[in-house]
Amino acid sequence: MAEDRKRILITGGAGFLGSHLCDRFIKEGYHVIAMDNLITGDLRNIEHLFKLEQFEFYNHDVSKYVHVPGHLDYILHFASPASPIDYLKIPIQTLKVGSLGTHNLLGLAKSKGARMLIASTSEVYGDPEVHPQVEEYWGNVNPVGPRGCYDEAKRFQEAITMAYHMHHGLETRIVRIFNTYGPRMRLNDGRVLPAFMSQALRGEELSIFGDGSQTRSFCYVDDLVEGIYRLLLSDYALPVNIGNPSEVTIKEFAEEICKLTGVELKLGFQPLPENDPQKRRPDITKARAILGWEPHVSRAEGLRKTLEYFRETVHAEEVEHRTF
Repeated sequence: MAEDRKRILITGGAGFLGSHLCDRFIKEGYHVIAMDNLITGDLRNIEHLFKLEQFEFYNHDVSKYVHVPGHLDYILHFASPASPIDYLKIPIQTLKVGSLGTHNLLGLAKSKGARMLIASTSEVYGDPEVHPQVEEYWGNVNPVGPRGCYDEAKRFQEAITMAYHMHHGLETRIVRIFNTYGPRMRLNDGRVLPAFMSQALRGEELSIFGDGSQTRSFCYVDDLVEGIYRLLLSDYALPVNIGNPSEVTIKEFAEEICKLTGVELKLGFQPLPENDPQKRRPDITKARAILGWEPHVSRAEGLRKTLEYFRETVHAEEVEHRTF
């Protein structure tokens, strides 16, 4: 019976991760309410769900008052710009969605008796002095630097979520997400993977910031969604890292992308952005022990799947430009 479905609100539901979470919870039999103000999200990510009776969409900014009629079992708060190109352009909205937005949704969760999971980030560790990063590490973040609007919004988000958990007894979960990739990432996202793939597909040189020795650890989106799903349904309230511990330098990653796309390696070196983290690698001991989770999709396999999506996207853009 449709009335028996559990109901879940997913903010940022038209975004990269949010849309994949909508798919997963629809598949699990939930009634899914997606909310997004489309400042960085895209309706094309969820248009295949609009025909379903168990799916609703609200075009709304969660930094303003949030009202959802009916009962709610769960809230996933994934509304936020997540790439430097976005949050450097809209720093105040980024701070507001992490603070006011989180406060509004915690209030909603409290009034509905819902469990709430927030999307935190490996950026809470800043440019880390501990490697790999464990959840107990407090981070090395510059609050007044250009990235502070994102890093500190997420750190505040964690703090207010824990305050609601401790003070009001609200059921809360905190996922710290490391670099994730897959279909539905925007070509102009500004993050390294879409930048490299779109540049390679267009025959351009790949932009490397600094000397390319900085590291990242890339997790395929299906693995990440599985980790989030397990964390939401667990009984663990402290932060949990979800990411792939397979670490690669940016220069090595550029070589992998060129090999995959079959283009000649051409690199363009640019100055390293201020406060750019030199290392990123999750310690996933907790995720393994508490959730029985670890990533299964290899980087080679995940990149192949993502490349197919980007090929189609680049081709569609070229056709669109020729049409006009």
